[in-house]
Amino acid sequence: MILRSFNNIEKTEAGYIIHGDAADVMLVFMTDDIFRFRVSFTRTFKEESYTLVHTAWGDRMDTLLKGERERIVPLSVPVTEEKNTLCFETKTLRLVVNKEPFFFKVYDKADSLIYSDLAERAFEVDQLGRLSHFSKMDRDSDHFYGFGEKTGYLDKKGRRLRMSPKDAIGHDPEHGDPMYKHIPFYVRVNEKQKHAVGLFYHNSYDSVFDLGQEISGYWDRYCYYQTDGGDIDLFFMNGPTVADCVREYTWLTGTTILPTKQSLGYCASTMYYCELEKDCDKEILKVIDKHEEEDINIDNFWLASGYSSGEEDNLRYVFNWNKKRFPNPKDFFDKMNARGINVMVNLKPGILKRHPYIKEFEDNDVFIKNANGQGAYFGRWWGGVGRFFDFTNPKARAVWAKHLKENVLLMGTKSVWNDNCEMDGIEDRNAQCDFEGEKGTMAELKILHSNLMAYLAKHTLAEVYPNERPHIINRAGYAGIQRYAQVWGGDNLTDWRTLKFNIATIVGMGISGCANMGCDIGGFAGAAPEGELMLRWIQSGIFQPRFCMNSANNDNTVTQPWMYEEYTDYVREAFKLRYRLLPYLYSLMYEASVNGTPAMRPLFMEFPEDEKTYSDKSLTFMYGKSLLVANVVEKGAAERTLYLPAGCTWYDLNDNLKAYEGGQTITVPAGLDTIPMFLRGTAVVTMTDDVQKILRDKMKHLEMLVAAETDTDFVLYDDDGHTTDYKKGVYAKTDIRVKAGDQTVISFNRTGTYPSTIETIDLRLVSKKKGAFWVSVAGHKIDRYLIRERFEEAQSGWYYDLSDRTICVKFPAPKEATFDVVVSTEKFDLIGMNED
Repeated sequence: MILRSFNNIEKTEAGYIIHGDAADVMLVFMTDDIFRFRVSFTRTFKEESYTLVHTAWGDRMDTLLKGERERIVPLSVPVTEEKNTLCFETKTLRLVVNKEPFFFKVYDKADSLIYSDLAERAFEVDQLGRLSHFSKMDRDSDHFYGFGEKTGYLDKKGRRLRMSPKDAIGHDPEHGDPMYKHIPFYVRVNEKQKHAVGLFYHNSYDSVFDLGQEISGYWDRYCYYQTDGGDIDLFFMNGPTVADCVREYTWLTGTTILPTKQSLGYCASTMYYCELEKDCDKEILKVIDKHEEEDINIDNFWLASGYSSGEEDNLRYVFNWNKKRFPNPKDFFDKMNARGINVMVNLKPGILKRHPYIKEFEDNDVFIKNANGQGAYFGRWWGGVGRFFDFTNPKARAVWAKHLKENVLLMGTKSVWNDNCEMDGIEDRNAQCDFEGEKGTMAELKILHSNLMAYLAKHTLAEVYPNERPHIINRAGYAGIQRYAQVWGGDNLTDWRTLKFNIATIVGMGISGCANMGCDIGGFAGAAPEGELMLRWIQSGIFQPRFCMNSANNDNTVTQPWMYEEYTDYVREAFKLRYRLLPYLYSLMYEASVNGTPAMRPLFMEFPEDEKTYSDKSLTFMYGKSLLVANVVEKGAAERTLYLPAGCTWYDLNDNLKAYEGGQTITVPAGLDTIPMFLRGTAVVTMTDDVQKILRDKMKHLEMLVAAETDTDFVLYDDDGHTTDYKKGVYAKTDIRVKAGDQTVISFNRTGTYPSTIETIDLRLVSKKKGAFWVSVAGHKIDRYLIRERFEEAQSGWYYDLSDRTICVKFPAPKEATFDVVVSTEKFDLIGMNED
């Protein structure tokens, strides 16, 4: 059945209801750039969302999401009705609804068409109850990005993608689908027009996106979204840039939660560490010793599910402690905490029949039920059939929270690791969930359990540690998971292709609002990685917000950083680079928490005017807006070919800042010791060598690398790294603004009440044409040094390094919150030959 024609329009408190021949449409303008176009073939509009953080209507979950959700006043947009159209106009867009055939188009303020449904077949429901939304597409020039966690290249044009989260162990990294997450949001851009729009389908039923794979000669080229149930509940975002679309989407569903600093440090794990017959605790402490002996940084440890195994049957029982492996869990946590290691305990939502707490679980009616509502549903699980916690049931949440508190958090950890939360073992989609007392099916609620696990973890952590920042890790998730948890790419395959395509998977998740993402370094499933693969994977992994090595090798080996002695020096240097860049990364994660912009971003997010960036397949990425990273991802490669976006100069960080003009493809050497990286011609990068153990060390010496081809800015963000005091203004936010010219002015303006720990600053300014005339700090000129050794001995001064042609400036950090560093490269009269 197709929605073919308009009947009439009705004004409502929030917007409009458009009545059609086969369905009703709710239209609400949330902002000038975001409108909701919800098509209901049942003509009912229940509001019961676990997902949205901004609404313009009452919702059954408002109380549950108190503190997360804000109800806004929608825009009042008048309708202009003509013979065959309804027209709605905001400050930035014009929505035109065609009456018959029924479809809509969107125009920008310049009256350029930026989106169109497929006329005569925009909205339909088929004989199986599946609902579809068809859109026109330009097969040559349109590009599609996002869709959450997906394999292959970043642009999904021509692919058919399924949203039906699975336990996708060992998935093909290029073609595998579906994966663990369900995020029905994407950004589409026409490379000629360069206007990005975002489409978020607020619907958690299993669904499909066809991005032009399907062709029918009876229609213009099209793409479509198809869902198994519910409504076509579309939130349309005007952009006009990709970054704007991400900002608008995260305004709807929440930005990435500001992570703890410690969670950005290296995390070790393997299934093997917790599978020893006894004394796993002692073995893990030896692993920490080994990291320190090898001078390899470590701040976190994932405790795999073997800790919970039954002592007689080795089956997983969540919240249980195997006392042979961990005789005194609290003592183990105390020792790890004393060494600055955060331990994250694996939690799984499935329950086997011999679980030690099974009677309590049964008595409290915590499980998802059969389709008829009678008795707990039994499905496939680790070690046999299992039952599954119903996280839509307040009683079940209370029982889970009790054990999470008593058996995990009070042992001494402030982190929660939610694993296997796709609920993939529940095959019957008609299985019944409590749904906050209203009853619902797994068809609609399956993936939402993963978000609710994270929601529950957040609230339980807050109860046990009231002022601590929650640190939660989820394998599965629906739209909005980013406001609760860090996520990872599940059980990836040990393969060179995985190293390669995991980059696109992480960047795609960033476009999908999940900025805090990573994939297991070295691979999880398969045999141990060979030495070269292991090294290249670490060199890639150091840029991922989640920096973790985790494995379940099938050849009786354990993946560890030092596993190949011939590569250990290179591995160590890569780890040092990760920690050296922590001030930059933490600042980027702060940016993500404010506006959704990810740390790892596609080239076209920073260079939207460069048409080539939209189809580039070199699998490079921008690290913030200042660095381009081109990891080596091919076996045996001694060089790397990559595209440098047009619009600026690029400086090779591995070749004395050798300059390249943008807009060209280059090939550079890439030995085993090399991570190809390029500094943008307009850039600010912040670094320190002071932090080797995140809880212990403070940044006292700040290094900055600045390029000032044009004006730029950067926010250097710092706080205590673990509490929620930053919400009360206890942070040090330094706005760094660079004004380019013969006098390059670098302005610092620090706000917030967190006392800055920075004592000294070293600043390098790229200046390829000439050295400086003079340099001043906070209004006072500082000394010039012609001999490097004298400069290095001095507390303050400047020196021109001809090797890479940078002006090196060093000085004690001024006490003032606001000051300028001025570097003059003006022409000066060296020998008195200027004429009057």
